[in-house]
Amino acid sequence: AVLAGQFELESRFLLDVLVTRGSTIVARGDALNDVVLTSGISARMIEFDLYIDDQFVYTQRSDGLIVSTPTGSTAYSLSGGGPIMHPGLDALVLVPMFPHSLGSRPLVIHGNSHVRILVKEHNDLHPGITCDGQLNFSAIPGDVIRIHKKPERLSLLHPIEHNFYAICRAKLGWGSGLTD
Repeated sequence: AVLAGQFELESRFLLDVLVTRGSTIVARGDALNDVVLTSGISARMIEFDLYIDDQFVYTQRSDGLIVSTPTGSTAYSLSGGGPIMHPGLDALVLVPMFPHSLGSRPLVIHGNSHVRILVKEHNDLHPGITCDGQLNFSAIPGDVIRIHKKPERLSLLHPIEHNFYAICRAKLGWGSGLTD
């Protein structure tokens, strides 16, 4: 059907990730679904500062942070308590992983936002950074993780009458609704 031109075209954005140590780039990656900062050790917290568009948001102590695109919102972000976002949205969601504060909640931000995470100097762990669960980088205290939208987009081909909500119903076990 696709070769015969029977498809729906959808465009999705990707994330670009840079890890810097001082003025040196020590790691680079990209992601369709999510970028995850994690302590790397079960039940061990890390502390980091979060900035969005160069504005300080908070200092957080937690097991980590998930930065998810709408595409990734039905994956790791969802299991961490984040919202389901329609894939057509131009937004990111930041989901704290087991935060030390009850006031830490998922935060939805504009897709063009620049996210900067500073790994606090006094951490005794080397937090891990993954892109779509595939690439693994190790950060050290003082490293800066920068996440922003890539200029290139990904094109997806779907069968005719592709339906995001039908997929959610099937994969997430949603009921089909009430009948008359």
